[in-house]
Order: sequence, then C-alpha cells, then structure tokens
Amino acid sequence: MEPFTTLTGLVAPLDRVNVDTDQVIPKQFLKTIKRTGLREGLFFDWRKRKDGSPDPSFFLNQPRYRGAAILLTRDNFGCGSSREHAPWALLDQGFRCIIAPSFADIFYNNCFQNGILPVVLRSEDVLDLMNQVLGLEGYRLAVDLGRQTVTTPNGTTYQFEIDPFRKDCLYRGLDAIGLTLQHEKAITAYESRRKAEAPWLFSDVHP
Repeated sequence: MEPFTTLTGLVAPLDRVNVDTDQVIPKQFLKTIKRTGLREGLFFDWRKRKDGSPDPSFFLNQPRYRGAAILLTRDNFGCGSSREHAPWALLDQGFRCIIAPSFADIFYNNCFQNGILPVVLRSEDVLDLMNQVLGLEGYRLAVDLGRQTVTTPNGTTYQFEIDPFRKDCLYRGLDAIGLTLQHEKAITAYESRRKAEAPWLFSDVHP
C-alpha cells in the first residue's frame, strides 16, 4: 500500500449527504476482485444520463475537476453496504483523501486499508470549503497527515483528529497484510516449532 504523508491536490466537490456505497460503485461493477479499472463505475448512475451520455452537471464530467486528488463531500459519506469496491473505485479515480463532516464506520475503516485518508472536519468548515471550491476554479488544498492539518490557499488551517494507530499505519503504508508481515520471522519460527511438535497437523495424509 502506498504511504500517505502529505498531499497538495485539486479538490472536487460532491455536495450531497448520505452518499451510499451503492451510488459510489453500483452492484453491477462488483463482479471483479481487481482493484483497477473500477473508475468506470464510480458514481455511474450520477455520471450518466438515461441515454448513457455523460451528464455535464456532474462534477466528474467537468474539465475543471479532472485530476482531482481530494474529494470534498457532506455528512455520512459511504453509508450502506460494506463493499470494499467503494474505496477501490475512489482510489482508482485518483482520490487519496476524502474530507467530510462524518463517515459511515465501515467505509471509514476501509479507507485506511486502501491508502485513502478520510478527514473529519466540522460541518461549518466543510460548507465554507465547499463554497470556496465551487467559486474558484483550480482550488487546491494541502493535507499533512503528520501535523493533522488541512490548509487552504490563503493559509487558513484546519486541524483534524485521527486514531494514532491508524495514522501510523497509513503514514508507513501498512494495511492488515503489511502489519502481519512485520512478524514474518516470528510466524515462520512458530510454524517450524509446531511442525516438530505435531507433525501430523502438517501432513497431507490423514488417518
């Protein structure tokens, strides 16, 4: 997993509350277990008109937000089912940070497992940022995980809270597998000892 330390990037606004994971990545795109190629399904029902053509009013179809790395949205983002394809699709689109007043718990946890930093700011601060993003093309924010800050182009800084363990894992690029592999020598030693103590447990032949 790619570490997250600092990020200065273009901001894209999704001014909607209670964004469900089924809207983030609809069910027809869940057949794959690959983490790439999912950007085509990201917000599919909102990006497309009924005739299949792009909806120009949706932010991902607007040139000014092309290449955005930070998603700014509203309360309870990622509610609904626990599908991990949701953060996969966001990451495949290029988003490394999502800023909102609140997140659904499972989606919030999945972000950390996939190298995305979910930042919780006060609703009034998010609304202020939303107005700035909508009003100024090319709006960028600087996110510093170490300092736990979000800084605007005019120098205004917002502080955010984050669990120290999650912060450390994201900063070092460690998901659950990466954390486990840190103990690879101890795991290998244990397996060797158990093979000597109870060889029948490791045999391919069973009585």
